[in-house]
This record gives sequence, C-alpha cells and structure tokens, in this order.
Amino acid sequence: MRIAYDDMSPPEISIVRDPIDRSELVAMAEARFGDMVKAVVDVSRGVMAVSGELHSDEQALLIEDGSRQADLWGINVYPNESGSEWIEFDSMINVRPSQNNRSRNVEDESTRAAIRRVVDALVRSR
Repeated sequence: MRIAYDDMSPPEISIVRDPIDRSELVAMAEARFGDMVKAVVDVSRGVMAVSGELHSDEQALLIEDGSRQADLWGINVYPNESGSEWIEFDSMINVRPSQNNRSRNVEDESTRAAIRRVVDALVRSR
C-alpha cells in the first residue's frame, strides 16, 4: 500500500494487510490529527484499519470486511515516537464488560501483546 496526500483532504480509512513504512503513518497523522493516527487492530486476522476520524468507523469497516467485533481493539499510534510511547491503548470501542474490559484502555496484557505483534508485523521501522 502506497499512500500519497497531495491535497489537503484527510486520507480515507484503509485496511492494512501488507506491511507499510512508518513514514506512511507520519503522512496520515499530519493529514488528520497532526501527530497521531487512530487504528483498529484485528488480533485474530492480523490486519488493522487506519486513518479514520473515529475508531468506530474503522471498526465498522473491518466488520464489513469479515472481522468479529470481539477481536477488534482501538489504539492510537504516534509514528514519531518510539518504544512503548508509540502505541496508546485507548478507545471507546474497547469498553466491553462482556470481555472483562471495563475501561477505554486495553486492560489485559496478553491482548496488548497481541495488538503489538500485529502492529509490529504491519509497520516497518523508519
């Protein structure tokens, strides 16, 4: 996936199935929020939707593409950061008491690790 933002309109939501360069996330961030890209990760299918204005829009696109809601987790990615600072596990779509997640944050460390694995597989370092 190669993304170019020549005009001032924010990018469309994209489903990332193959690795992209971190520089593409930087361009997405600059086009919409400045320093951050919203993403929804499907921990089962190993894909993620990026660049939506709302996590719920990205979630809807992934469900339409065949994902199960229980496998989807909202994150914010800060592509200019590194280490643990570049992924923030915060989204309203993460509130799901039926899966023992009662806050906007992803509370389960194994789920966080699964999200990190997907993001690391889909985003190449600089």
